[in-house]
Amino acid sequence: MKILVTGGAGFIGSNVVDGYVREGHEVIVVDNLYTGRIENLNPGARFYLLDVRSEELGKVFEIERPDIVNHHAAQMSVPASVDDPAFDADVNIMGLINLLQNSIRYEARKFIFISSGGAIYGEKEDLPISESDEPQPLSPYAVTKLASESYLGFYRHQYGLDYTVLRYANIYGPRQVPHAEAGVVSIFVNMLRHGEVPVIYHYPDQPDGMTRDYCYVGDVVRANVLALERGSGEALNIGTSVETTTGELYRIILELMRSRGYATDAVFDRPRKGAARSGDLRRSALNIEKAWRALGWRPEYGLREGLEETILNELA
Repeated sequence: MKILVTGGAGFIGSNVVDGYVREGHEVIVVDNLYTGRIENLNPGARFYLLDVRSEELGKVFEIERPDIVNHHAAQMSVPASVDDPAFDADVNIMGLINLLQNSIRYEARKFIFISSGGAIYGEKEDLPISESDEPQPLSPYAVTKLASESYLGFYRHQYGLDYTVLRYANIYGPRQVPHAEAGVVSIFVNMLRHGEVPVIYHYPDQPDGMTRDYCYVGDVVRANVLALERGSGEALNIGTSVETTTGELYRIILELMRSRGYATDAVFDRPRKGAARSGDLRRSALNIEKAWRALGWRPEYGLREGLEETILNELA
């Protein structure tokens, strides 16, 4: 089938494009290269240098007539959304509506939307969080993701556009960009590689850092492939259900980097500490039982295994 992937030159989107191409699908990439990289583009996909908010997007739909739209493009930084909520909403809401309007006009049959299980649920006492838990978005970024899911419900009710929502945990792996809070694995690897001591952000009562659910991008690709034919009208958590503190994550990465001759000095045993930033959640982990029922999906990579794959790629 023909699939249009927005953000297909970015970290996760480009890996998803690779997965679709391997499966024999015809893939079109739309990306403005704001955070995406030209070198991430799969040579088997057609590329349009374009912002999802652009009026020119309709021409791409008119030419390509995709069967599926997979929407990865987004303003993805929680702190940036706090600093500039208007820009966050412009990209994440207006960009989505532009895509949905063109999907209806040019008769796409399904829309796969990438949401954030790590943000929309807010602070919860009982973990891992399931899709039945009430969302409590605590940042403009999280608000836009939850609102986007509501728009999908409207377009399905009004126009019959099928959809699947994938609520990602914290995703890591090859091609991750070492900036912002979402790229912590890449940040740690990059700093240790260059002899710099990383910072672990934390709340005073969490000296080892906040907890997150870290999921390897290869597992995420499989979820996106399965969602082409399954998960109709569903919102599904994609993660591992395992909580890991930032400090624990750092220690595993440090061990793996040292086994390759990096960061051998004792100074790296004591990472710097920094205060939690605006919008940072204390704890997060996702219940993934529904993804198994709806997609037949479970993660295949453990954290250490995924980090080994990531570091091997980063140091290649």
